Amino acid sequence: MSRTPPPIEIDASRAAARGPLGMPPARFLRDYWQKRPLLIRNAFPGLVSPIAPEDLAGLACEDGVLARIVEHDRRHDRWRLRHGPFEESLFPGLPDRDWTLLVQDVDKWDADVAALLPHFDFLPRWRIDDIMVSFAATGGSVGAHIDQYDVFLLQTHGHRRWAIDARPGPPLDFRPDVELKLLQRFDPSHEWVLAPGDMLYLPPGVPHHGVAEDPCLTFSVGMRAPSSAELLGDWVDAMIAEADEAERYRDPDLAPARDPYEIDAAAMGRVVEALNRLRMNDPDRLGDWFGRFITLYRASGEAVPDEAPRPRAEVERDLEAGGVLYRHPWTRTAWRRARKGARLYAAGQDIALPVRDAQALAAATAIDGERYARLSPAGRDAAIALLEGGHYRLLMPGDDDAGDEDETAP
Repeated sequence: MSRTPPPIEIDASRAAARGPLGMPPARFLRDYWQKRPLLIRNAFPGLVSPIAPEDLAGLACEDGVLARIVEHDRRHDRWRLRHGPFEESLFPGLPDRDWTLLVQDVDKWDADVAALLPHFDFLPRWRIDDIMVSFAATGGSVGAHIDQYDVFLLQTHGHRRWAIDARPGPPLDFRPDVELKLLQRFDPSHEWVLAPGDMLYLPPGVPHHGVAEDPCLTFSVGMRAPSSAELLGDWVDAMIAEADEAERYRDPDLAPARDPYEIDAAAMGRVVEALNRLRMNDPDRLGDWFGRFITLYRASGEAVPDEAPRPRAEVERDLEAGGVLYRHPWTRTAWRRARKGARLYAAGQDIALPVRDAQALAAATAIDGERYARLSPAGRDAAIALLEGGHYRLLMPGDDDAGDEDETAP
């Protein structure tokens, strides 16, 4: 007996389950995650964009920010791609329609944008790559395309018309005449206009095309999905770095060669044996490699150590006096249970810790004196080491850029 497919459109405001999915996360993961698109009306009812178009344009002019402008010449169906950072004088001269500004990693630059991330805590945080924000003038688009990762497209201002092809086996050939990877053919099966607060979830490989009905902002919460080639390349590099030069091809059982120029089956067996001696059969070694790999961002932003770190005693006095350690926005963290306790991973580093400390530090975007005191001695050592490495900064009450304490930290 075949099961009726779950709906492709729901209204979260009418659902019994609260939250942006309009259903329990377990049901979403079972029925939709990497299986089926879902349009969620009123995922964030009453949402007001935490960033304005002019602020996004200003961010696109900053060094170190990954920004692009995509323009479409409708008459000749030509596309133009420009990369930032841009001059501020560029934006007043842009036309009234048919262009889009895209800025990556806005959650790293804007705390109000980053505040949306806890709504997606039904997913492992290390799977979330960034929040990209796009501003599109009327008619603006980046063309029909596919993404190789899961994405939540949240409308925060204005209206965008989304068309998708949710049928199996859609055509995926790219146009050879444009720099962007745009589809040659796009035959939509569904089409909607999204208003502020509406959200569209797309699994990897679903063709989609968004066009601005009016000037609009769209937030794209994208997942990190490294390719097998990317994983293999980094894994091999790690194995090579740790390899013992004494481990070599060996043939103590060599028999007289029937043909000295033949690479026979016995030789290939010894090659496999030599390579197998390098394999990460130890789960802790493999887990440490992956933890370091997945907590490194693919973008250029990174924490930089202080040239002259403050003495630990001074830091601890400041924490007791109301200071707070705030994690650097480019420092991604995760943790893993290990054979002995746990391992904390932070921006490609790994630290052995008790489980409780690893959990606390992985989740703590902010550490006040009380939370610091609850850490074990090893946990406090790790917090100080991360501070000295630039992964946290200490701010006192009244400092201009001191933010509110992170309520989600344990």
